[in-house]
Amino acid sequence: MGRVYLAIHTVLMHVVAALVVLVYIPLSVPVRLFLWAFVKPLRREELRGKVVLITGASSGIGEELAYQYASEGASLALVARRKQALKSVAAAARERGAPDVLVLHADVSDAGQSRRAVEETIAHYGKLNHLVANAGIWSTCPFDEITNITAFTTIMLYFEACNDKSKSIVYMNFKDVNFWGAVYPTYYALPHLKASRGKLVVCSSAAGTVATSRMSFYNASKAAVLRFYETLRAELGSEVGVTILTHGYVESEMTMGKAVQKDGVLVVDQEARDVQIGVFPVGSVGAMCRVAMDGIRRGDRYVTWPSMYRPLQLVACLAPEIVSWLSYAMYNTKAGGGAPLSKRALDATGARRFFPEGLRRDPVVIKTDEECDDDEGVAASN
Repeated sequence: MGRVYLAIHTVLMHVVAALVVLVYIPLSVPVRLFLWAFVKPLRREELRGKVVLITGASSGIGEELAYQYASEGASLALVARRKQALKSVAAAARERGAPDVLVLHADVSDAGQSRRAVEETIAHYGKLNHLVANAGIWSTCPFDEITNITAFTTIMLYFEACNDKSKSIVYMNFKDVNFWGAVYPTYYALPHLKASRGKLVVCSSAAGTVATSRMSFYNASKAAVLRFYETLRAELGSEVGVTILTHGYVESEMTMGKAVQKDGVLVVDQEARDVQIGVFPVGSVGAMCRVAMDGIRRGDRYVTWPSMYRPLQLVACLAPEIVSWLSYAMYNTKAGGGAPLSKRALDATGARRFFPEGLRRDPVVIKTDEECDDDEGVAASN
């Protein structure tokens, strides 16, 4: 009887899958297009007077989203480890129209600090309408070239203190930043978002669906984020909206070369960055966040930018062997030796000149992790 029961369920699942592909998808496409073109633009959320908490707000996507929300008249709570950088972002956000900005110095990979950030936001504003879970770090190195595998559990962040220029070390956990750094603030913010029927906005990545070489830990952490928030969306229904950003390479400290290397140390390495990005375009963070804000206000389930990554995600789903072959061909260094094809193609085409201006500097300027009284930037290069 057990085998018969299993066989019945197997047949039913195949029938359901066939109906989805042959019936639901063809019928739903024109409906979705109609809603996207004529209904959603009329239902864009008014952000004036809303309260938005943004993690990882000291640079990159988090910083730019703060400015986008500010220009719409939202009040902000900005969270990051770099206090002085947050103060600068807060000042710029006020200039762009934010009526109030709360600066919260916290590490969201720590549950207690995430809880404190949410509680201080509620104590200050009395409500929370949006949580933008953005904090994250990048890694780029072949898995079999890692020299210290245990270092990827506890990652050392080297930086120079501003006053005495001495080297300092901060220990962080990779999955704690990229996964729990989103989950912890979500957990503590969720009751308040339910009360306001608010929204969760989370930065995943195209890397969560397209398995590109040299980013095994990063891909895994972003895939975990993607699946977690898809599951949460199914649990919450219409109580809280969930918008997942699955963007490609975007102008940020990551694409400046700030990434965890094979020894488990987070440093700026433009050479490794060039190998990873190759001839792929790097988008403007301003353009990406404008697209993201449109999707957030419409209540889109996903925002993928640049749009070239949508067909790439489809190929990865339907023909993963093609993605694996292309990735191996682009990044493999074993056949023939020398630089991988991605780096040779970048050098041969001169595609680096199409990078955003901030990524072409040598040395690049990365904001320090220390609070500084004077210059809050620190120069670093490979």
